[in-house]
Amino acid sequence: MLLFDVMGTLVYDPFYREVPRFFGMGFDEMMAAKHPTSWIRYELGEIDEATFLASFFADGRDYDRGGLVEAMRASYCWLDGMQELLAELHGAGHAIHALSNYSDWYRRIEGKLELSRYLEWSFVSCDMGLRKPDPEAFRVPARRLGLPPERCLFVDDREVNCVAARETGMPALLFRDAEGLRGALRGVGVLV
Repeated sequence: MLLFDVMGTLVYDPFYREVPRFFGMGFDEMMAAKHPTSWIRYELGEIDEATFLASFFADGRDYDRGGLVEAMRASYCWLDGMQELLAELHGAGHAIHALSNYSDWYRRIEGKLELSRYLEWSFVSCDMGLRKPDPEAFRVPARRLGLPPERCLFVDDREVNCVAARETGMPALLFRDAEGLRGALRGVGVLV
């Protein structure tokens, strides 16, 4: 069973470049001004989109909320080589599920890129109420799939999440690029 992170692993994450550019800020300036917990709460499904957008900045300043959403949507794209790799894994008969920290904006990603051709959006933090690297964010998917964690393979671009997965007994591969991941998947016998 394959479990894939989405943002920064399969899909380009516009938060680090496009969002600061949208606000006319540098990344560090934006991070200093944004609300410290609103995005996390949105990813956990604790608040809705309107509440998140209203609380993006700690000082509650107004901005073009629709413009931000559109800037994000317009920037979603496959990372180089990942659509082809996912298609190959899917074509080889591997069951693939998303295990991703993200808000309900994942539906916008689906609407644009149709990841569901290759994977199931089974375990997104806003629906689970759990975020990686919480150990339960790995245990719950394994339980729901009826598998011990060691029978799953997790792929993520963040080392902290890979370490957390391994600590629950779930093997994990750190994503850097499609070619490196292809080699790692061959190394563990997922690809031949």
